[in-house]
Amino acid sequence: MTIRVLIVDDSALVRQLLTELLSADPQIQVVGTAPDPLVAREKIKELNPDVLTLDVEMPRMDGLTFLENLMRLRPMPVIMVSSLTERGAEVTLQALELGAVDFVTKPKLDVANGLQMYADDLRDKIKAAATVKPRGPALLRSGGPVPEAPKRKSGPRMFRTTDKLIAIGASTGGTEAIKVVLEGMPPDAPAIVITQHIPALFSRPFAERMNRSCAMSVCEARDGQLILPGHAYIAPGGFHLLVRRDGAKYVCQITDTDPVNRHKPSVDVLFKSVSEHAGPNAVGLILTGMGDDGARGLKLMRDGGAHTLCQDEASSVVWGMPGSAHRIGAVEQVLPLSEMADAALRLVSS
Repeated sequence: MTIRVLIVDDSALVRQLLTELLSADPQIQVVGTAPDPLVAREKIKELNPDVLTLDVEMPRMDGLTFLENLMRLRPMPVIMVSSLTERGAEVTLQALELGAVDFVTKPKLDVANGLQMYADDLRDKIKAAATVKPRGPALLRSGGPVPEAPKRKSGPRMFRTTDKLIAIGASTGGTEAIKVVLEGMPPDAPAIVITQHIPALFSRPFAERMNRSCAMSVCEARDGQLILPGHAYIAPGGFHLLVRRDGAKYVCQITDTDPVNRHKPSVDVLFKSVSEHAGPNAVGLILTGMGDDGARGLKLMRDGGAHTLCQDEASSVVWGMPGSAHRIGAVEQVLPLSEMADAALRLVSS
């Protein structure tokens, strides 16, 4: 089946380049372009596209306002095309919260060559988006209402040892899925290490958003940082996050080695390090995401005695990574997103 795409971007050059890049794939047909959301609104009615690419910063109506209206009135798969800047990161994260499926980044300079570098990634994301059933605002993807984040509080800790560890990996749809899991954690939960496929400049704003909405303390991981209960550590974009043991403690290790499974950070890299240094004291969670990154690493964790969970297909935006892990026998339990936090806490304290 040919995927019908509408491109919405105020730059005529970007519209032309995206049209050429996408049309090079026989499975994708660019049925139209629009310079702003008001024109896009009419073209959606006229052309009935399967997937929309949307610039985050648009004239006449900003991309977020348009996306919010679209998801309320005519939900459809949307890929955001954002600038590789901190401002672009903030807006893109808001767009994912409003229901966008995924995003690609465009460079500030030398747009033509920059977009060419992302051609394969863009086409893959278009194809994945075409399989997604539109669900409106991303908070609905948990399979139920999301509880209000518990308030930070002092008092005795349930978990006093640094020996227990929760490792999470995610990709497409993962920013909101991770939020659901973290919001289900108490402030004294075991330490959590997270790899989300995300570019540089996006991981710190993502960590800050998580820190504002969760009872745990959430940060972008730093090399040599001590891993402590009540804290969650997110891999920095463009680097791998590993867990190492330093005596009786766990520490973060940040490396600038080659991409693994085309990703940097890679979930497999994190999970493999957790299997080696935490063994049966860890619980692994693989959430929504395109591809198979993390599947083999989760299998190593399970073979080493760790408990392993994956998000079910119904609550996943894309059941690529969880499905791959399930198929190779890496998964102990398949659960809806809304049950992942409670299950992880039960297993890590057992």
